[in-house]
Amino acid sequence: MINNFYKTIHNKYSRFFRFIFFLRYLFLIFFISFTLFLAIPKFFDYEERIDVIKTHLHKNYNFKISKYEKINFNILPSPNLEIKNVEIKLDLSPIQFNIKNLKIFPRFLSIYNYKEFTSNKVVLKNSKIILESTELKFFIKKVLNQKNKLLIDNLDLKINNKNNFLIALNDISFSNYGYNKNNINGKIFNKKFNIKINNNLKNLEFKLINSGISAVIDIEDKIDNNIISGIFKSKILNTNLKFNFDYDHNTISIYNSFFRSKNLSFKSKNSIIFDPFFNIKSNINVEDINLKILKKFNFDKLFQSKDIIKKINTNNEINYVSKKFSRNLIDTLNLKTDLVYGRLNYSKKFSMTDSLFQCEGNINLFDEYPILFFDCSIISNNKKKLLKKFLINSKNKNEILNLNVEGNLNILNRKINLKKLSMNNNYKASKEDLKFFKEKFENILFDKSFLEIFDYKKIKKFILEIS
Repeated sequence: MINNFYKTIHNKYSRFFRFIFFLRYLFLIFFISFTLFLAIPKFFDYEERIDVIKTHLHKNYNFKISKYEKINFNILPSPNLEIKNVEIKLDLSPIQFNIKNLKIFPRFLSIYNYKEFTSNKVVLKNSKIILESTELKFFIKKVLNQKNKLLIDNLDLKINNKNNFLIALNDISFSNYGYNKNNINGKIFNKKFNIKINNNLKNLEFKLINSGISAVIDIEDKIDNNIISGIFKSKILNTNLKFNFDYDHNTISIYNSFFRSKNLSFKSKNSIIFDPFFNIKSNINVEDINLKILKKFNFDKLFQSKDIIKKINTNNEINYVSKKFSRNLIDTLNLKTDLVYGRLNYSKKFSMTDSLFQCEGNINLFDEYPILFFDCSIISNNKKKLLKKFLINSKNKNEILNLNVEGNLNILNRKINLKKLSMNNNYKASKEDLKFFKEKFENILFDKSFLEIFDYKKIKKFILEIS
């Protein structure tokens, strides 16, 4: 019965089975043909086709190949042309890429037809580029705003200002297509970051991974194409910063700036100039400050950063007005600083209970042991009221105080040298007096760090000791 069943199937469906078995030969032929189709280009001489490839990159990506080592055809992971150790320039600019591996993924029909060569995407792997700050806008426009598919993998980007180093970004990856479209990943200061860009480059979201640092930049549309304007917002842990900016090739202007944290809040206006010299100008109005945060400042680290200091020129003015009913020691403050190649000049004025304190001087931050020179004065029409601020009683009412002192401080060694000290035009300190004041100053005010000189309790103790 079983034999009759097989005979029936064989008689009725023999043609169908013969067709199925015939297809296996067609699949085999197709597989061999397809494999040969992909493998044969491996043996082509692509040096003869390099001009076509160069034209394609120039026309579609604004990349001009100026130098390369060799070109190969790879079958896997998908057919691609790999050009090794390539130097390319962006069209109409001196910007140059140094790329270890440039891969072009041709469209299927272009594998053989180089007269009408087209590609699906271009991949730049293991690249290095050095940009001047003035070239950054052009680079973003030509590379990040590419219309054709582009993937950048492991790019090291260094930004200079007239060959002076500004900042470096490492291990950058970027794709303008696919799942990670318009996402930039990389490292800055050895910390991983991520930037998300919208389609028209008008909005950027920045995150420094596992740090609590994030920022958003919204670019505004303006008629003037030479200026980029926008709004910057950032959050660093419990700190918020927001400002408007205008950027051209030479200057970043920052305005409507507001900074707020638990211990400090201020408004500011800043200008960062790149050309002809790197210079920062700031005007800062402090609204609230917890003076205890100043004690955390580390002067040792500041003086060790000489390579950074010599690249920065700054001109700053800081103003502060204490709020009513505040317990702050200082009522008002005006501080001006001017830093040029490591030399800092300063001028400071502050008031306390209708008394005026003034200081000016300079310090060379490049010295092995930086010396702070000062020339200070205290002018008070009511000495009793001033001393009362430190809970010190004085018998004389409405006594005038006019004190002048000149000298210098060795900040790291915690030493003071008093050159002159006079008071009310009727007292001039002798050498013995200057030595006495020096010892009391170093033992009481300057026993730990520079900033603790301004500690309320220490000032009170010092006044009582020398009175």
